[in-house]
Amino acid sequence: MKKSFRILAQTEGVSYLLLFALSMPLKYWAGIREPNIYIGYVHGALFIAYVIMATMLWRERSWSNKAYFYLILASLLPFGTFYADSRFLRTREA
Repeated sequence: MKKSFRILAQTEGVSYLLLFALSMPLKYWAGIREPNIYIGYVHGALFIAYVIMATMLWRERSWSNKAYFYLILASLLPFGTFYADSRFLRTREA
């Protein structure tokens, strides 16, 4: 399950970057709304899946509340999921 979570975290991070680096400028600078709608839906679904899976791992592996807080915080910050993966998830037991 941890490997699936790491893949989900990276995918959620990419969707976050696509949302703000690609679709938001298209929406506000070029007046093209459609990419923002679809990328927003995908990002929203990935975000919800990330939070659910983080909660499941936290409970399953009895991680501390601090660890859970950092996982959730990482999902809210640009590049946060990549940082959590490289500094936090790789160092946890398999």
